[in-house]
Amino acid sequence: MGLVERDEALASLEGLLTSAVTGKGRAVLISGTVASGKSELLHSFAEQAIELGALPITATGSRVERDLPMGVLGQLIHDAPLVAEERDRALALLEEGARTVMSGDPRAETLEPVDAQVVHALCTVLLELSERYPLLVVVDDIHLADRASQLCLAYLLRRLRFARIAAVFSHSDNGRYVETFLETELMRQPHCRRVQLALLSEEGVATLAAERVGKEPAARFAAEWHGLSGGNPLLVGALIEDYQDFVRASGESPAEPVVGDRYGQAVVSCLQRGEPQTLQVARGLAVLGDPAMLDRLLAGGAAHVSQALHSLTLTGLLRVGCFRHEVARAAVLGDVDVDRRMDLHRRAAELAHESGASPEVIADHLLEGSRIEAPWVVPLLEDAARLVLREGRVDSAVAYLRLAWRECADEQQRMKITTTLMRAEWRINPGAPAGHLADLTDGLQRGSLRGSDAIVLAQALLWHGRFDDAREVLEYLKESGNDGDLETGTELLIARPWLRCTYPPFHAHLRRTLGEKPRPVIASVAADRRLEATLALAGVLVGERNGRLVETAERILRECHLDEMSMGTVESALLALTYGGWSEQAAPWCDFFMAEAGMRHAPSRQARLAAIRAEIALRQGDMPGAEHHARTALEIIPMSSWGVAVGGPLSSLIIAATAMGKHDVVHEHLSHPVPEAIFQSRYGLHYLYARGRYNLATDYPGPALRDFRLCGELMSTWGIDAPGLVPWRVDAAEACLRLGQPEQARRFAEDQLKRCGPATPRVHGMAMRLFAATGEVRHRPMLLRQAADLLQAGGDRYEMAKTLCDLAAAYQELGEFRRARMISSRAEAVAQECQADPLTRVLSRNGDSGGEVVAALSETEGLAAVLSDAERRVAILAASDYTNREIAGKLYLTVSTVEQHLTRTYRKLNITRRADLPSSLDLGGSRSQLNRVDP
Repeated sequence: MGLVERDEALASLEGLLTSAVTGKGRAVLISGTVASGKSELLHSFAEQAIELGALPITATGSRVERDLPMGVLGQLIHDAPLVAEERDRALALLEEGARTVMSGDPRAETLEPVDAQVVHALCTVLLELSERYPLLVVVDDIHLADRASQLCLAYLLRRLRFARIAAVFSHSDNGRYVETFLETELMRQPHCRRVQLALLSEEGVATLAAERVGKEPAARFAAEWHGLSGGNPLLVGALIEDYQDFVRASGESPAEPVVGDRYGQAVVSCLQRGEPQTLQVARGLAVLGDPAMLDRLLAGGAAHVSQALHSLTLTGLLRVGCFRHEVARAAVLGDVDVDRRMDLHRRAAELAHESGASPEVIADHLLEGSRIEAPWVVPLLEDAARLVLREGRVDSAVAYLRLAWRECADEQQRMKITTTLMRAEWRINPGAPAGHLADLTDGLQRGSLRGSDAIVLAQALLWHGRFDDAREVLEYLKESGNDGDLETGTELLIARPWLRCTYPPFHAHLRRTLGEKPRPVIASVAADRRLEATLALAGVLVGERNGRLVETAERILRECHLDEMSMGTVESALLALTYGGWSEQAAPWCDFFMAEAGMRHAPSRQARLAAIRAEIALRQGDMPGAEHHARTALEIIPMSSWGVAVGGPLSSLIIAATAMGKHDVVHEHLSHPVPEAIFQSRYGLHYLYARGRYNLATDYPGPALRDFRLCGELMSTWGIDAPGLVPWRVDAAEACLRLGQPEQARRFAEDQLKRCGPATPRVHGMAMRLFAATGEVRHRPMLLRQAADLLQAGGDRYEMAKTLCDLAAAYQELGEFRRARMISSRAEAVAQECQADPLTRVLSRNGDSGGEVVAALSETEGLAAVLSDAERRVAILAASDYTNREIAGKLYLTVSTVEQHLTRTYRKLNITRRADLPSSLDLGGSRSQLNRVDP
């Protein structure tokens, strides 16, 4: 590291040595804080000494050698170029001096044990040597030299004035060595002076950085590096090294300063170079985070702590009483012995509790400290867990609850903590709490588990497919009489519709076990909201027609945040919108809550919401989006932790990948077995439907039909055969067509059509497409256009592409080649948006890409440009074989207005009838205009 901002000090040293070479001995004391560059300055100057006409001899003081008599002076003697006779005499004197000192108390305040004759003789060796060679005597960290060596050097200082010797010492400003007897002696001499080294300025940091990493990074980070280091050269160098490590590892420059291990190591190095008392204060500060109770924690007195803090601030380690970066604090803590660190945290927790600190602060100390046997510990940890859960700090909450569980001696309270812990861990990974299920079940048998907690236990068991265990929980709940309190009654009331939506077979068991009871008073507003959302979902699945469902679901979502208990509410409301046919409204809400889950660091909730978002994307025909969200869900939570709910994201991934032709992806996921219990849940319906779609796409209509029929049987048995849940009849009809069973296909399609209404345009359109396929060709265009209208209202682009494909095929079969080409081109465009490669390939093979179409395009692009937007919209529908009355209804115009638009269009295009309208006329308009009109 270069000598930045040290030119003045170096010039002073050079002047001192020049004088000494001419016989005017001089001495200088270099002072500065720990790691301020004193050693580097001395070493650099010693290397220049020969060029300036002097011979350097060096020594370094050390804390570990302070009790070694004559140690520093011995270093100087060994470094001096003495002849053999002089060396032997000097070594004998050193041994005699050391023996003399060892005979007394080396820690005594007086220096009388050192023999004056020995001191004189040793100094004479150096003085005589200087007559032959001008000497530069350099002693780094003189304040750490043994007292005997300090006495000898003080003797030498008094005899330098007319000798060819320059003496340079470095001295730390930190600690109790601010005033040593050697410094006092040095400053009394007229030929001695002091040079004070300051920490680097921001400009100095920039200069130093430019030497190491170049001007551009130095200019970008100099101010922040100065703020992180206080100008301490050692810390600055460490920050530069952290920067270089990042660049080497990543191959690019970081966007902000990198504060890493090297910085932390440098902080520890600074502290270890200083005084032990200062190090202890720094460690106490690292434990507390601020100096407010530092004197009480260390029991060293306020004055002592204040002095140490001032020293640490001067060194650049602290700013306003705190470490300049959390990495520094962590590094200091990591350097503390484990037992000592735990003891400090224990004491800090007690002090924080006494002073009324926040529960989180106290809980953090309890986590790191040794055990405190006090009645306030467990309740405080529970309070802290509740607070951080509201802030989304799930990991901290889990840590607090685990400690509370270990410290709790009351069995019933321990079960309550276990339930809360299970809920918190569920936010991170639903598989994690599985280890608590046995404990909670045992607690239930012992009568220590509350009724409401027993319901939570049953829900967790159901997630993991342990239906028999869940039944036992509810049966015991009935037998024990724990189902009558307000909180338990509320949870049971919510559980009934939730089970009907999610685990329908278990819902019937619940009714048989616990029976129907009068509705209790709801325990809280949040519980009431959860019940309302669950009832809305149940209503959708049993086929209720509620025109206010959208407003109800969106109102619930507006009032919700992903706090401790609201995930079930959000999930039910989103699914109610999705299954109810309002995917367009559900999508932005789901995106909003996914973002909130990310901010709250709740991976489990992110995954569950991503699974819902994948289902929404499927119903919008967004196959790439469905695949992305499904993969995200399965990456955040491993498949083994999803339990029976794995059917949700897995089925979305299978359907989307199948539509996009990624059969290898589907095969890979279908090869993994799913829990057998999945087919006793709503998730099993989605899985059967997805597997059937894949079998149908890979030309296995027989197995596909079996999957669709089984799906239908389960839905019918469970009483949730709603069109918006799984439209199994539509795909069963398609499988029957593939198997050569058109009459059975027609019955499935008709049955599905009967079950559809205005609220289910998507499924209605899908069923209409299959119904058209079972009828005569001449009737298909009208039915398929109706299907397209319904699918446009339902917002499913993929099903729209399939319908347009069928419509183009129908026109082709009827000999309407112009219309077939036009519809096929539009179908291909929509299929490409969905990345439905198999469908795109079919359309490409069936389409006419010859010169006739190219010529038509070239001609009509110019012709269509002369039409107004209104005329083009009317002309597109007219070219698609819509009647004037149908066009008027779709565009909200009068029939006469439609006729006027067509008359002007004929005139502009120089044609006389509707049949002469160019088949590719719509391609002259913008994509947005095409999307605003129906096929």
